[in-house]
Amino acid sequence: MLLLVRVALSVKNASIGTNTKLWANVTIYHDVVMGTDCLVQSSTVIGADGFGYANEKGEWIKIPQLGTVRIGNRVEIGACTTIDRGALEDTVVEDNVILDNQLQIAHNVHIGYGTAMAGGTIVAGSTTIGKYCIIGGGSVINGHIEIADGVTITGMGMVMRGISEKGMYSSGIPLQPNKEWRKTATRVHRIDEMNKRLKALEKQLEQKEES
Repeated sequence: MLLLVRVALSVKNASIGTNTKLWANVTIYHDVVMGTDCLVQSSTVIGADGFGYANEKGEWIKIPQLGTVRIGNRVEIGACTTIDRGALEDTVVEDNVILDNQLQIAHNVHIGYGTAMAGGTIVAGSTTIGKYCIIGGGSVINGHIEIADGVTITGMGMVMRGISEKGMYSSGIPLQPNKEWRKTATRVHRIDEMNKRLKALEKQLEQKEES
């Protein structure tokens, strides 16, 4: 079933702009604001509580999620994607953004104009992604960081620190035959040992040159 919002709709303080289409089983929480000409595929959830908890003497205490989600115009969101509401400030998806299936967008994330994100990507809380970024499928982006405009992250990218300059970024080891991968993994585990040996050799060479 497709719901086409031909006029602005307001239910439980949620606002959905004109010509926005919601496929079956889409869930829109209270206070969510969505612009015009958007398309949301089935089973997507917009405005659920963010993963906000504090640990007090071994007990998890839920932190009220008081913000909401603000989505711009001409935004397309794939099936089974979750966009959590903000804790204090809002989670924001700017105009002309396209989001694939099964994404997790955590609380207080800000996604800039014209950015595209492929399936299975996870963005942790309070991260800002710039304009015209392309995020490959299965990427994982750490929280409380900023990614500059015009950044491309190839598939399965693991973004642990902020990115301040546009360009293409990659991480991880591409698929190899198992025998080659085992050799590569063994070498990776020995990198620290090899680095210490290299430094020791460099020191010996320096001592010989000085003598």
